[in-house]
Amino acid sequence: MLLAIDSGNTNTVFAVFDDAGKRGEWRAATNVNTTADEMGVWLLQLLSLSGLRATDIRAVVIASVVPATVFNLRQLSHRYFRCAPMVVGDPDVDLGLGLLVDHPDEVGADRLINAISGHDTYGGPLIIVDFGTATTFDVVDGDGNYCGGAIAPGVNLSLEALHRASAQLPRVAVGRPRSVIGKATVPAMKSGIYLGYVGLIEGLVHRIVEEFGAPMRVIATGGLAPLFAEATEVINVVDPDLTLRGLLILHQRTLARRASAP
Repeated sequence: MLLAIDSGNTNTVFAVFDDAGKRGEWRAATNVNTTADEMGVWLLQLLSLSGLRATDIRAVVIASVVPATVFNLRQLSHRYFRCAPMVVGDPDVDLGLGLLVDHPDEVGADRLINAISGHDTYGGPLIIVDFGTATTFDVVDGDGNYCGGAIAPGVNLSLEALHRASAQLPRVAVGRPRSVIGKATVPAMKSGIYLGYVGLIEGLVHRIVEEFGAPMRVIATGGLAPLFAEATEVINVVDPDLTLRGLLILHQRTLARRASAP
C-alpha cells in the first residue's frame, strides 16, 4: 500500500491507497513543531481504526508547500513505515511534465501534482482552480505542460483579514447569501465575500482563456470548491481527490520509469 501525504499551509492530508483505490484519508492541522513521533502515534491509531497496520505501508510519497515540515515527514516515513519517501522536489523525482515558467523552482508542489493529475484524468488544455489557503488558478496545456497561472488570497484568509482590519465587522462563515443586497452587516459581508469571489473566479477564468487562445476545461478542487461551483457555470468539474490522486499517479509513473531504465 502507498501512503500519500499532501502537506499544505493550513492542513496536512494523509491517504492510503491500494490496488483497489483509496482505503482511508485523514486530515491534521499543519504545524512545523509537530514531531515525527507525534504524527506517528496519531496516524497509527487512525490506521488501526480502518483495519490497517504500519506494515501494510510499503511506500510513501510526499508533497509539501511548507519546507519546514519535510524533515519530520521523512522521519515519520523511515521510523514508522521503514521506507525512504518519494518527495516532490527531490532531484531524483521526475514529474514528467514541462515547466513553461520563468522560475520552475518557485512553483508549489501541490500545483505541479494537480497539473499531473488533471492532465492524466481530463486531458487538456485545463485551468485548475484549487481552493486552499490561497486560491490558485493553474494552466495546463494540451501536452500536459505546466504553463503558470494566478494566485489570489483564499476565501477564509480574506474573511479573517476583513474581520481583523475592521473594528465593527464580525467574523463570519463563508456561505451563499440569500440576496446580493445585504440588509444588515453580516448578510452584506457574506454577499461581498461569496459573490465577490464568484466574480473573481469568472473574471480570471475568462481572462486566462482569452490570453491562452483556446477553449479550456475548468477543474475545481479543495474544500470550498463545491460551494462556489454551484454559483457559476465556468467550473466544469469538481474533483476533491485531484491532489491525492496526483501523488498516486506520480508514484506509479516513477516506479515504471525506474523499472524500464537500463
